[in-house]
Amino acid sequence: MHNQENTDNSWLFEITPKNKFFSLNLKEVWQYRDLVLLFVKRDVVTVYKQTVLGPLWYLIQPLFTSITFTIIFNNLAGISTGTVPPFLFNLAGITVWNYFTACLTGTSNTFGANAGIFGKVYFPRLIVPISIVISNLIKFGIQFFIFIAFYIYYYGQGAAISLNGAVAFFPLLIILMGVLGLGLGMFISSLVTKYRDFSYLIGFGVQLLMYLSAVMYPMALIKEKIPSYGWLVQYNPLAYIIETARFMLLNVGHISVFGLLYTFTVTVIVFLVGVLIFNKTEKSFIDTV
Repeated sequence: MHNQENTDNSWLFEITPKNKFFSLNLKEVWQYRDLVLLFVKRDVVTVYKQTVLGPLWYLIQPLFTSITFTIIFNNLAGISTGTVPPFLFNLAGITVWNYFTACLTGTSNTFGANAGIFGKVYFPRLIVPISIVISNLIKFGIQFFIFIAFYIYYYGQGAAISLNGAVAFFPLLIILMGVLGLGLGMFISSLVTKYRDFSYLIGFGVQLLMYLSAVMYPMALIKEKIPSYGWLVQYNPLAYIIETARFMLLNVGHISVFGLLYTFTVTVIVFLVGVLIFNKTEKSFIDTV
């Protein structure tokens, strides 16, 4: 009787490793949406909680960077921005670029920064990088508000600037930038768990990538001045995003349909590869972090 009772009993739940090679687990992520909001609040509030200026750092960084670029690249190097004021030209590029770098650097240390939580509580690990992208969207909104303020000021001063009709698709461009930063960040975070050297190279790599992403100059300038190295910018998807953003916001430059299709394709590939490597790493990262 006792043996028969044991054989008839079955477990209600069984915890087993996930064997799927690729899985977004979006349904499970949605079930933990409250946790996503908690992580977003943590990222936004705690970062500058013990600073004197607090959220003002969100504003200081792009303003000082734009001033520096204006002095060095426009006043000293003589790079022309056409009818657009150089400061506003640089501020537009830096505002968009900052969102990408924040997503990339924030997600690139996902496993190392959250090892304590990952080792104690179960939840979809993809929640953490997603929350970082969302929290940085709030930061981007603050910086974009400053751009709008300067835009109105220069427009009131009679600057030849105007919004392009394609600006309606600007949110999609920002989403594309965020997904690209998310995918690349997840890929790097997986490498950092085994090769710590990557964490030291991220800062230098991002700085170098900025100069290859047409943040402080028009794409056409590189093709004209340094044609032999123009391919470095031409095949950089970030350059097309920033160039398109300036076209939408300032009506300067042009939109490359090929460039946007190329950027979208690269973004999808980078994101899928990032998720694939991220899912594989989360199963064993605790042994290496």
